[in-house]
Amino acid sequence: MPESVVGEAGRLDAVLARLLGVARADVQRAIDAGDVLVDGGARPKSFRLVGGEIIEVTLVVGGGLEAEGPPVPVRYEDADVLVVAKPAGIVTHPTEGRRTGTLVNRLLGMGVPLAPAGGPFRPGIVHRLDVGTSGLLVVAKTDAAFEGLRAMFRAHGVYRGYLALVRGSPVHEGFTVDAPLGRRAARIVVDRLEGRGATTGIEVLERLERCTLVRATPETGRTHQIRVHLAAVGHPILGDASYGGGGDLARALGLTRPFLHAGWIGFEHPIDGRRIDLEEALPGDLTDALILARSDLRP
Repeated sequence: MPESVVGEAGRLDAVLARLLGVARADVQRAIDAGDVLVDGGARPKSFRLVGGEIIEVTLVVGGGLEAEGPPVPVRYEDADVLVVAKPAGIVTHPTEGRRTGTLVNRLLGMGVPLAPAGGPFRPGIVHRLDVGTSGLLVVAKTDAAFEGLRAMFRAHGVYRGYLALVRGSPVHEGFTVDAPLGRRAARIVVDRLEGRGATTGIEVLERLERCTLVRATPETGRTHQIRVHLAAVGHPILGDASYGGGGDLARALGLTRPFLHAGWIGFEHPIDGRRIDLEEALPGDLTDALILARSDLRP
């Protein structure tokens, strides 16, 4: 059966691969075979979408996903929705090149039904956390919940709060970073000409000797958004070597990954409208790092 998705601005094959969570080569094969229609018509893989198009795709990829352990902590569950605490070091969902070792594999190992509408490699997944980020992640167990949650995320109707320990001391107690983001090879960068709009609110929670604990609340959900936005204003997340947060202080705090934790999530239940608000404490590695930072450690 064909799957329908709503297009976003960009090149057809790249956008569709991102939306479906599959390899770009699989999308290109489907386009060449005539199995992708944009607003009812065939288009080449290089076709530029403006956003809002209805894309119908019949995509055949490799076989099913393996169910694996160990389980992940569950913070909320009902017949339609699951909220888990994702440990750091785990990729959210498989891809064509990575079929195992992901959060989705672990959920399957727990016997959790996952909404097929997410696609063959992203069943139930409506948003992601970076591999090095820990914390709360909501999953759809049914297609109705998937569509409802996806609509909420697109309308910025889901509250997400992250704790981050950043280098230096921001001038203001609260501020907003509004900077479009684009991709340059494997890196995400501020791109004011061709980037996609991205907005993050920042609130200072605690000022320490050489760093600051902040709460970041992204209004949009771009890849690496919080990490790039904080680096762009001169306060990279400690432990985030990719975006300027490595070095002596991060090592002295024992950080082997970015100090970034999805500590809060709030949304209206996609089926019955009940309000769900959850908070997740810092995991042990980040707690230890914060204790060291509070001790006025001077590396």
